[in-house]
Amino acid sequence: MTPYHLPEEIEVTSDGPIRVIRLNRPEHLNATNHVLHSGLAELFPQLNDDAEARVAVITGNGRAFSAGGDFEYIDALSRDTELRRESLTHGRQIVTGMVGCRVPIVAAVNGPAVGLGCSIVALSDIVYMAESAHLADPHVMVGLVAADGGPVTWPLLISLQLAKEYAFTGDRIPAKRAAEIGLVNHVCPDDEVLEAAMACARRIAALPRQALEDTKRILNMHLERAVLATLDFALTAEDRSFGSAELRGNIDRLLASRPGREQGSKRR
Repeated sequence: MTPYHLPEEIEVTSDGPIRVIRLNRPEHLNATNHVLHSGLAELFPQLNDDAEARVAVITGNGRAFSAGGDFEYIDALSRDTELRRESLTHGRQIVTGMVGCRVPIVAAVNGPAVGLGCSIVALSDIVYMAESAHLADPHVMVGLVAADGGPVTWPLLISLQLAKEYAFTGDRIPAKRAAEIGLVNHVCPDDEVLEAAMACARRIAALPRQALEDTKRILNMHLERAVLATLDFALTAEDRSFGSAELRGNIDRLLASRPGREQGSKRR
């Protein structure tokens, strides 16, 4: 396997031509900190350049896919404009990296996928989801603009009205509901979700390579147009929302209620 240069918060292993990617902060429910976020920005170009990779499966170690962004990181982003600039650049790279990656990406959603976790699911090509898992994008609830993932891609996957409902409210979307409305392909028993995703990956890996990759490219041209039309405004608006009084109040309250703990309810 081509060596990947990534932090320990992201594990990449090989199963023949399949790359198994594991978000690796299980003690924090794979909540996103700066290292994990920047690592994800570096991941997809490396996956794209891995000549032996035919398909990737992405999942989370432990009980969660990713429980969002830890509050300490969001607090730091709200106070440090240079860190925020770097983070927003990485956010753009994650979105465009997933959309442009030649390698089909299968998500095995083993637990809650919130914030950035929800965005990764929305940007994956095929999604298998554990019965007990849920999706949620609570950016607006916290006081931030929802700049990537759901608001960018959901209108291509589900009705605009449903996309607005879940983006505005941040409500949880249980696995069964996510499948009913088209956000995921398959719902599996919790202990079978990774193997189901791997079985799908093995089928994809056996397909004619050039035909598969060009077909993915054709399909993702629709997604790329949506991304390029919205992403600049979305990231600028998110940057502006980091200075809002609403966010400051919410972060202060959340940090006070969880002393010494890194929890996640939003990405980054």
